[in-house]
Amino acid sequence: MGARTSLVNAKNVTLSQLDVSVKLGALRLSAPTLMGSGCYGSGEEYAPFVDLAALGAIVLKSVTRHPRLGNAPPRLVSAPSGLLNAIGLQNPGIDAYLENDVAKFADRPCAVIGSVAGFSVDDYADVTERLAARDEIDAIELNISCPNVGTEGETFACDPALAEAATRAARRVTGKPLIVKLSPNVTDVAAIARTVEAAGADALAVINTVRGMSIDVDRRMPRLGNASGGLSGPAIRPIAVLAVWEVAQAVKIPIVGQGGIETARDALEFILAGASAVGIGTGNFTDPRAPLNVVAGIRDYLAARGHAALGEIVGKANPRFLGAR
Repeated sequence: MGARTSLVNAKNVTLSQLDVSVKLGALRLSAPTLMGSGCYGSGEEYAPFVDLAALGAIVLKSVTRHPRLGNAPPRLVSAPSGLLNAIGLQNPGIDAYLENDVAKFADRPCAVIGSVAGFSVDDYADVTERLAARDEIDAIELNISCPNVGTEGETFACDPALAEAATRAARRVTGKPLIVKLSPNVTDVAAIARTVEAAGADALAVINTVRGMSIDVDRRMPRLGNASGGLSGPAIRPIAVLAVWEVAQAVKIPIVGQGGIETARDALEFILAGASAVGIGTGNFTDPRAPLNVVAGIRDYLAARGHAALGEIVGKANPRFLGAR
């Protein structure tokens, strides 16, 4: 297939033979790229531009127990090197979601991860059980850290006892892989990570968006209809890399590093800090092919340095990395 794919590194491994698969609990992904919840729809929107089979997984938009209209507009505001959003968990509720949406995910050629949000422990248990029961869903992301629905959206991520309770409740009702998404808006993200690991999480998504605000100085009022929202994009990448670094020193389960990833070098920062996989969200808005470019760049990096598998470099820049490579 040309010089690129026939390139052989020091271990006599061609680019096409390099192992970039990852394992999150019992879920094995052929590529280390997860498409961020709320940023990729269900995949069909990007299918004209991207071979979905080349992705690791699509994380679906979060669903709640009851329907939610979401926040008042405006819901999206550009920010320096990023994006502020305050969607407010708009979704049809789990009843309508199961009836009208989930069946179409069966034809996705990559893994499909359902995302569950809630406002009580019972919410997380109920929605997780019902969503995970569907064959179309390969794993569950537990979104305990949504900052754009007010303080109640982050109650569980910011309180170790509630984070533990929500995770245990979800763990009791499904044996499918459980990925818990953590908030950066806490004093000690590593402490929350340890609590969630002990409660039965198979992996952690680190991090969710960072709380932020933008003010229109002419109108003298917040630009977002919800006043505050979640900041994503390159602006938060240093915050996210640090969070992964700290969490990787505290837990042994795999980490999905996310926050401002647009290029392979961005992704490699997270991997070297201790992430086994990476989540790409806002980057898809500016370049739909970003996930493919990220994997290609990771392969080039591994080949150039004589590695045969992605796992060989996970946590290599983190001297206190606890996880398995």
